[in-house]
Amino acid sequence: MGRMIEGHLNGDGLRVGIAVARFNAIVGDRLLGGAIDTLVRHGVAEEAIDVVRVPGAFELPGVARRLAASGDYQAILCLGVVVRGDTPHFDHVCQGAARGIAEAAFEGPMPVLFGVLTTDTMEQAMDRAGGKAGNKGAEVAENAIEMANLYRQLRGEE
Repeated sequence: MGRMIEGHLNGDGLRVGIAVARFNAIVGDRLLGGAIDTLVRHGVAEEAIDVVRVPGAFELPGVARRLAASGDYQAILCLGVVVRGDTPHFDHVCQGAARGIAEAAFEGPMPVLFGVLTTDTMEQAMDRAGGKAGNKGAEVAENAIEMANLYRQLRGEE
């Protein structure tokens, strides 16, 4: 077997951009708080975390692409929540956000992470934003640190 390459959870020296949707802000703010807390606990300096607020989940991909194009960040997080309603709007927003964030991740030189909750109820969303099911924002932040360090290694920077 050749080399084993994997990331680690040391955030020292990382600069992170976070795009967060304002729609359903009660959930989004909890995701954002979990993400920032986790980044800082793993060594990312608070002043190295930039937060961009957008109206809703559908707007996240455009901002993610622009953050990636700036070259200022080693990782980008996209956070938000879409709660199912009685119309097909839920499906369109979820598909658009997921596809757009994935495209930004594939195109960019840094990891772009998907932290958008798609739930049937607000209760499910709250459970995943610091409730009994943990905090998806914190989970995505850990993944961002790991992936940023993995990308560094793949570029030969570590």
